[in-house]
Amino acid sequence: MTNPQPAIVLVRPQMGENIGAAARAMLNFGLSRMRIVDPRDGWPNPRANALASGAGRVLDAATVHGDLAGAIADCTFTFATTARTRDMTNPVYTPEAAMAEAAAMIAAGGKVAVLFGAERAGLENDDIAQANALISVPVNPEFASLNLAQCVLLTAYEWRRQVDRPAPQTTHWAGHAPATGAEIDALARHYEDRLDDANFFFPEHKAASMKLTLRNLWSRLPLTDADVRMLHGVLRQLLRRHDR
Repeated sequence: MTNPQPAIVLVRPQMGENIGAAARAMLNFGLSRMRIVDPRDGWPNPRANALASGAGRVLDAATVHGDLAGAIADCTFTFATTARTRDMTNPVYTPEAAMAEAAAMIAAGGKVAVLFGAERAGLENDDIAQANALISVPVNPEFASLNLAQCVLLTAYEWRRQVDRPAPQTTHWAGHAPATGAEIDALARHYEDRLDDANFFFPEHKAASMKLTLRNLWSRLPLTDADVRMLHGVLRQLLRRHDR
């Protein structure tokens, strides 16, 4: 748990279940530094462990503080999450932008905290006043309230995206190799030849265009070598039944 990361600070959380769910959300995305400020039902809380569902190590390492100032005393920058506008002047970030900024500051040696308020009303203005910037989630304005664990999950997810960016789209090949250009070409020729025999490409003046469309179809499909073998077999079996 020594990897550089922001501290997740739960300010006056009310229910142990939500603390446990927040711990689970954190560990889902590689966060483990939880700080708890003045929990209503005391600490440790068995209900938190029940909801952590395998993330008990986060709760075991959590530190408890009597006030917010003590919880963020070592931090060089603090974000506060809020779902409503405040009569205060603060820079406001989306979760994505905030975690990008946090990653840059931590990489430069800074210590960052993210504050989350109590379930009923969120952070108070006195809490906000101790933060350097706000994080505001673009939620439905007619129903802006987020569960504590949901809010932690959103932030943790954006953190993970910044430090371990996955490819935006990948293909799972299920143990098979992607088909090669030569295999795709052989499949295309197999179908073209058999469809030619069946007079599929008609009328004649449209034949070239139809073949081009069919070739393009094969090229667009993310076929494996097993797919190609199966498609060859499908056509052969259909022709055998036709010949019989």
